[in-house]
Parts: sequence; C-alpha cells; structure tokens
Amino acid sequence: MLRESRPAERALELARKRGIARTRDFQAAGISRTYLGRLCEQGKLIRLGRGLYQAADFERFHAAHDLAETVRLVPNGVICLLSALQAHSLTTQAPHAVWLMIGHKARVPRIPFPHKVVRASGKAFSTGRMKVAIESVEVIVTDPAKTVADCFKYRRHVGIDVAIEALKDCLRQRKATQAQLWRYAGICRVQPIMRPYLEALA
Repeated sequence: MLRESRPAERALELARKRGIARTRDFQAAGISRTYLGRLCEQGKLIRLGRGLYQAADFERFHAAHDLAETVRLVPNGVICLLSALQAHSLTTQAPHAVWLMIGHKARVPRIPFPHKVVRASGKAFSTGRMKVAIESVEVIVTDPAKTVADCFKYRRHVGIDVAIEALKDCLRQRKATQAQLWRYAGICRVQPIMRPYLEALA
C-alpha cells in the first residue's frame, strides 16, 4: 500500500503545483496513467479534458481557471479583449467567454467551454504581450495599452462603449501612457478612431 501511495502523493503534489497538469507532465515525473485513473475514481483528481487534470482540492476561480486552461489547450494563443480587460482590472464586467487571439492562418482551436476567437497578423499579433501567473500557469495576455487598442480595432465585437471605458480606466489607473496607447493605435490601425478620445483625455 505504501508503494502505491507514493506515486499518488507525487501526482497530487504535481497537480497542485501546476494548477492544470497534462498527462505528459505526470509521465515525466514517473507517474503512470494507471495512478491517474485511480485518483480520478477516488475523487482526488479531476479530468478536465483530454490529457488535462487538476487536483480536486485546488481552489478554483472560474474566470481565471478558464484562462489558464485555454493557454494549456492553445499554447500559441493570446488572451485578449474582454478577458484581458478583466485580467488587468480594467472592467467590472465578467466575460461569458474566454477571448483568444490567434494567428491569421492558425486553425480555430477546440475548447470545451465558451470562447470567442479573433485573428491578427504581423505586429498586431506579435507585440504588446505580457506574462501573468494564473493558477500556477504562465498565461500570455495582451498588455493594457494593446488591449485598449484591440478593443477599438474589434469594436464591432465588444462595443465602442467598452473600448472608451477601457481607455478611460487605463489612463486613470495609470496602466499605460498616452504614448503607449498611441503606438498600439498605430499598430492596430485605429489612430483616426482613437485620436479624439485621447485628445479629450489629455
């Protein structure tokens, strides 16, 4: 019994440390699929999806949890728009879906929970990123200035009112400068749209 408990304990410790762990993470630690199945049957481990596990006693915050799980499933994606606004505390609204930005030619990912995908290319996709730790997972999210510019670029998706509010909050909370916002407005090709709002808030 002692021999069996050691891999189980290591598996739970790994799951708690990673937040969301893949089958290959367990295998790299010398833990077989057999133990994962047993732990799931015992209710100690939760199978989130194909090859994704989480400790049952791991404290879950649904919005943050979905962001972390999305990055596990789509490692090349970037959390953006409403989800990024929430991550930066630039909105009081809780998105009903995870907003994800992918490359122009990338395949639309399969995610087992509500999500919305937008595409970008060039600097509009590769710049304005930052890393945040959510549930022990390193999540790539657009930085505050890029997020605001994206909201104006994809205003048909999120609404112009959301974009304007995000711009005001971003400046009020000093999470970006006018210069940074103007730079990303140029990259996202929305300078003519953002200019009057930036001038009014200068």
